[in-house]
Amino acid sequence: MLQLNQLSFWERKAFFDGIDFTIIGAGIVGYTTAIQLKDKYPNSRVLILEKGYLPSGASSKNAGFTCFGSPTEIFDDLQKSSEENVWQTVKMRYDGLTELFRIVGGRDIGYEKNGSWDLILENDTHQLIDKSFIHYLNENCSRLFGKDAVYQEDSVSPSKFGFQGVKTSFFNSEEGQIDTGKLIKALQEIATEKGVISLFGIELVDYKEETNQVRLTTSIGEFYSAKLIVCTNGFARQFLGNEVLPARAQVLVTNELVNLPFKGTFHIDRGYYYFRNVDNRILIGGGRNLDFEGETTTEIGTTHLIQEALTKMLEEIIIPGKKFEVEYQWAGIMGVGENKSPIIRKQSEHVAFGVRMGGMGVAIGSLVGKKLANMWA
Repeated sequence: MLQLNQLSFWERKAFFDGIDFTIIGAGIVGYTTAIQLKDKYPNSRVLILEKGYLPSGASSKNAGFTCFGSPTEIFDDLQKSSEENVWQTVKMRYDGLTELFRIVGGRDIGYEKNGSWDLILENDTHQLIDKSFIHYLNENCSRLFGKDAVYQEDSVSPSKFGFQGVKTSFFNSEEGQIDTGKLIKALQEIATEKGVISLFGIELVDYKEETNQVRLTTSIGEFYSAKLIVCTNGFARQFLGNEVLPARAQVLVTNELVNLPFKGTFHIDRGYYYFRNVDNRILIGGGRNLDFEGETTTEIGTTHLIQEALTKMLEEIIIPGKKFEVEYQWAGIMGVGENKSPIIRKQSEHVAFGVRMGGMGVAIGSLVGKKLANMWA
């Protein structure tokens, strides 16, 4: 690849000179930050750098859930964090989805509001959610974003869908699903239409602040930018240390199945497992709790342990007795930390970070982008 010192006058002038904002990471946060900066400062020069030829983290590899909190996940979070923090996070997810839909407008991102189910397995050992807790969830949803009766118990659908070993489920009427590839394409198109420059295959190695600018050292050489915004999520550890840990999430997708009996998104075991229909296929992911240490990695790859667990869940719970083949397997890198709140931080007058989405980048990424864009006077 050509180095910066090998570029022509025209190339330097068009792509690297006079940059007002350089954003690292061409994922959901990176693109929504760029879009909203151009809305706020239409004459600014905004550059996105991405080290891969597609987003390197989870933005184009996630399961495509527009979710903000399953009952068992919220119940579990309340045991570990304050009530205020838990509901602040849920509201951020809901508001983030609202912001995402505002940004994409009427563009096709494959959105379907089929609802979601939190499945309670017969062998689940954690406390069963009761009616009083569902009432508590609905009260808070009504208070925070004006939606009534969001959650309800549904003991009928699991058997109707053909699931085995499911005791009951809790339905969320406000959650849905998207086509992750279409979402990234839509964000790229919107950003390009607004004049954002996107360059791929360029990695930020280091940066150094100077009086009125930042010197960026990249894999192709050095250049200057007035501001730097890092949106690399699970890859931000090189700059923020253990405030952000990478978390690999593994996924598989089956072949097309005849008469798939369900449409929607599903969570199992506090959200550690999740599945959905993709047309007539089943996408299933998760299992990170089987090997937290091994999955704290930026290595893009799958493991036999977790892929076998996902396959077993298909065989025993989701489509028992039905033949299927696994046609796609992949992994994406999330960013996690000691709590589920993202890091949205202005480090200095010239540098900011928007990272640690906690596996909820689809839900909160656009809101993080909005907050980052609003940091600059």
